[in-house]
Amino acid sequence: MATRTNSAFRLSYEVRAQLRASPAAVWAKLTDAAGFPSWNSTVTSLEGPITQGQRLTIRVPIAPDRAFRPTVVELVPEQRMVWRDGMLPFFQGTRTFTLTPKDGGCEFAMEEVFRGAMLPLIKPSLPDFGPVFDRYAQDLKAACER
Repeated sequence: MATRTNSAFRLSYEVRAQLRASPAAVWAKLTDAAGFPSWNSTVTSLEGPITQGQRLTIRVPIAPDRAFRPTVVELVPEQRMVWRDGMLPFFQGTRTFTLTPKDGGCEFAMEEVFRGAMLPLIKPSLPDFGPVFDRYAQDLKAACER
C-alpha cells in the first residue's frame, strides 16, 4: 500500500513491492519507454528515450488532457532512476525509482515528492496518487513475474 506524507510545503507518496525478478529484468521494464503502456495501466503513453538528461512526454489516464514533461536527472542502471519536473522555489515534482536486490529478487520502491512555495495553492487540485502508485507497483510486479 502506498503511503502519503503531507506538510505545508512538501507532499510525498511512496510505494514498495517485493518482486520475484532480478533487478536487470525490472530495470528493462522501467527503461523501455515504448513498452510502458503495454504493462502499466497508469500510463497511456511515454515518449522519449529514458536516458540521463532526456526530457520525456508522459500521458496518464487520470489527466488525459495533460502531458507531463519530466527530465531524467539521474540514472544508475539496475539501481536508481530520478525524474524531475518544475522549478524550485516555486513547484517541483521529483519521482525516484529504486531497485534493491533482496531474497533472490528485488525490492521496487517509487517515491514522488512535490515541494515548493506554490504547493499550498496547487495541493487541493492534485489527485490522490495513492491508488495510482499501488496500481503501478501491482502492474510492474505482474509484468516482471510472468
